Amino acid sequence: MSLQDDFDNAAADVKKLKTRPNDEELKELYGLYKQSVVGDINIECPGMLDLKGKAKWEAWNLQKGLSKEDAMSAYISKAKELIEKYGI
Repeated sequence: MSLQDDFDNAAADVKKLKTRPNDEELKELYGLYKQSVVGDINIECPGMLDLKGKAKWEAWNLQKGLSKEDAMSAYISKAKELIEKYGI
């Protein structure tokens, strides 16, 4: 299987977790996912009142500079870790 196939499967499996991961785990997954799909962050930071949007922006911004392939690999590793921890 290709890296893209592994990534797509990991993204689908994460949605089936029995228990919702904690906020830090979700932010890390989100940042790696966006970096894998879009690349470096390309939007302005949301305003201070948009707490959820700001947290997502910061999670994505932390992955800035990571290649799409490296981000995909890191996402797959994190997804496997969460699947082992929470089960599907």
